Order: sequence, then C-alpha cells, then structure tokens
Amino acid sequence: MMDSSVNILRYPGGKQRHLPYFGDLLPCSKSIRGYYIEPFVGGASVFFAINPHRAILSDVNKELIELYKGIKRNPQEVWRIYSQFPHTKQGYYEIRDQSLIKKTIIFKAARTLFLNRTCFKGMWRHNADGKFNVGYGGQSRRWVIDENSLIEVSRRLKKAKLQIIDFEAIIDQATEDDFIFLDPPYTPGGIKMRNGHYQFNAFSFEDHLRLAKSLERATKRGVKWLMTTSSHHKITKLFNKYDQFPFSLGTGSMPGILIRENVGEVLINN
Repeated sequence: MMDSSVNILRYPGGKQRHLPYFGDLLPCSKSIRGYYIEPFVGGASVFFAINPHRAILSDVNKELIELYKGIKRNPQEVWRIYSQFPHTKQGYYEIRDQSLIKKTIIFKAARTLFLNRTCFKGMWRHNADGKFNVGYGGQSRRWVIDENSLIEVSRRLKKAKLQIIDFEAIIDQATEDDFIFLDPPYTPGGIKMRNGHYQFNAFSFEDHLRLAKSLERATKRGVKWLMTTSSHHKITKLFNKYDQFPFSLGTGSMPGILIRENVGEVLINN
C-alpha cells in the first residue's frame, strides 16, 4: 500500500491529490530491483508514496534540491530556524529579499520551506536575476507541517541521491532494473510551460522533444517508466507507440472530490 501522507511542500502541479487515480500503475517498492528515478522531483509526492529502498531524485531547480539536502542532513535544525522566522508580511519580504551569501545549506533549506509555505498559493517564480519574487500569501499554511514531518522526510531521503542536473543526463543513466516516474513542467492542454520553476523560465516544446528521445533510448535499454504530461496533440503524438490514459476527471482540493472533465492531462507509460 502506498503512503500519500508525507508532504511538506505546496507545489504547483504536484501529483499528491492525483495518486488515487493512477497509483495502481505505479510499482511497489519491493518490485523495483534497481533505483526509483525521478528527474523532475518537484514536491516528490510519488517518491514519498512509494518509499523505495533506493532512489535518484533530481531537478534543475537548485533551491529545491538544496531544500531536500538540508532536511536530509538535519531536519531538527531546519525546523528550529523555520520556526524562528517572522510571522508578518513585512517579515516575509525581509526573509525573501535577504542575501544568501555565506548562508549554510540548512538555513537555505529553512528559508525555502518558509517562503513556500507562506507565499501566494505556493507559487515558484523568479525574476530575470533568478531571485524568488512571489508575493506574500499569509501564515495559514505554515503550521500544517511540524518537526515530525521534517524528520520523516529526512528518514526517507536517506535512501535517495539528490542531484541538480538536467533530466536527459539522469534518464540516460537508467538501466533495465530501474523505474522512472516523470512529471515534467507543463500547462494542462498546453504545448509549453512559461514562468514555471524549470530553469526559472520555460519548458518548451523542444524540451518535450528531448524528453521523448531520451525516453525512447531508455525504453530500448529495457527501462520501465510512467509519465504525467499535457494532452496537447503535438506532445501526445511524440509518444504514439506507448500506452496513453487521459485524465478523465479533475480533482478538487479535498480527496475524492471530482469537479471537472477534460483536464488536459494524460498518463503515458511503456
């Protein structure tokens, strides 16, 4: 049985609430003989749900990977710093805009977690200088997590290698004993993602082409994978030879609440 209770980030496009829909297509931890690999780790909800015996988690978002590295190393200290951050709108902007020069990875992890939990709608956006620039959203979601949450996340991350690297390099390392879950940045029904966390800029159709080619190479090596992506016809056409399952129903903010049809997303696997 998968555990979908572990979740510390508010992450746009995160798949935690969709797990009941496609969880049966995911392998259990014991069936993965090699590594569980997630090249677009994001909120890591699928990793936490499967809780594999070993994993490789990667992303090009340096702040995201440093967040996980900090929690993995010392969750108690991350929580201590997180708890001491201010509780006001002015304090939020002071933490958001301060220099990170000479700051430790533990402090950076606490800061990223704080900004994520208190910014507007959990958005992840940067300006042209690469600085996080999302406005204040309030304190209501800050204390949904606690120190025990971080300790449990740390425990599970002990089994994972964390890397800041492009998806293609990670996929090309996979072997037939590995399983890859992919949730690339996308706008449901769209052909590209703008202003997303990926490289703080965009995930283009050219990136989808690169992804398709890298997954074709992996398939030829015997690697098994499952991906969630946009149902735009130009994207799904790249994967015509594989099984595709449209997300027929969307989910609301509460588990089990179905609210709309044709959400513009599709599951693809080999």
